[in-house]
Amino acid sequence: MWRWADAPIIMTPGMGVNAFFTYTLVVAMELTWQQAIAISIISSVLYLIIAFTKLSTIFSQAIPGSLKAGITAGIGLFLVTIGLEKAHLIQQGGSRSLLAIGDLSSPTVLLALFGLVVTLILFLRKTPGGFIIGIILTSVLGVVFDIGQQQSGMSVSLAHLAQYPSIMFKGDFSSLFTLKFLLAVFSMTMILVFESMGLLEGLLPEKSQFKRAYQASAMCTFMSGFLGTSPTVAAAESASGIESGGRTGVMSLTAGSLFLISLLFIPLLSYVPEAAIAPVIIITGALMMGALQSINFGDFSDWFPAFLITVLIPLTGSISTGLAFGFVAYPLAKIAVGQTKKVSGTLYILAALFLLQLICDAVFL
Repeated sequence: MWRWADAPIIMTPGMGVNAFFTYTLVVAMELTWQQAIAISIISSVLYLIIAFTKLSTIFSQAIPGSLKAGITAGIGLFLVTIGLEKAHLIQQGGSRSLLAIGDLSSPTVLLALFGLVVTLILFLRKTPGGFIIGIILTSVLGVVFDIGQQQSGMSVSLAHLAQYPSIMFKGDFSSLFTLKFLLAVFSMTMILVFESMGLLEGLLPEKSQFKRAYQASAMCTFMSGFLGTSPTVAAAESASGIESGGRTGVMSLTAGSLFLISLLFIPLLSYVPEAAIAPVIIITGALMMGALQSINFGDFSDWFPAFLITVLIPLTGSISTGLAFGFVAYPLAKIAVGQTKKVSGTLYILAALFLLQLICDAVFL
């Protein structure tokens, strides 16, 4: 991403793709993880073909501005929900409601609220490095009062890296021509192509960076399968770096280098509680939701599809699902009000593909 696209985007295995990889391919479809890796590799090849041909530009230009704004806002609201969950400010609501407020007397929640207030003040006063300062101050307070450390309970050691070669180059293509395998490839390809497109459209500060960033994303995704991981996508958390001033690939290079260096300090990272990270994620997500102001709210057929994208991305925890409903709803809404000229032929094709994806997910996966 740094060298090819000069874009401030971090590539990581996305949680939505991880969920599809694990719970759909392996658990629901009863494929082995090696077969799931093979599906990822084939899907990434198709993604590469789209990224390095005119198809990527055609698809991008076919997306109406209202849907692009909905994508940006949806990812922002997704980040807000992630931040609120990390702060324990929201939790599962049980039988009475989808979500419920967290325990406001909890030390973790109070620490997160402190961090949110401090980080917000620093941001509003345009303090350089305000996000980092907020994380540090909140982490120090957490250490002093022993709040939020070792939350995951996971044991991570550099010694585990010695086992890494055992998962490389393990794709199993033996079921390549079965219906189950091909349906999984189709769904995975739709997720990779359009989730990445939506993320990059929503995150990139300079839209001229899109084409090469999209190509870089495809290359990273292609390599991830051979390296034994689920497909990589542009990380929504890249928005934190962009809001802090990142505009070029130097940000992605710096972030990647720090990730690598952080392997040496894994024990120390346990002292940075989720409550310290949550405020940055919440504020960043709120900023991204500002994209909604560009939508024409005087035309319900214009903003309702964008609304579906915005709310369904966080509610389903899947960017691709939110995109699917919005893209299918847009041409239907325009047909209903007699504005078919506003819908390109390409958008009809995309809507049909998303509809097919939803049907396949419901019937076969």
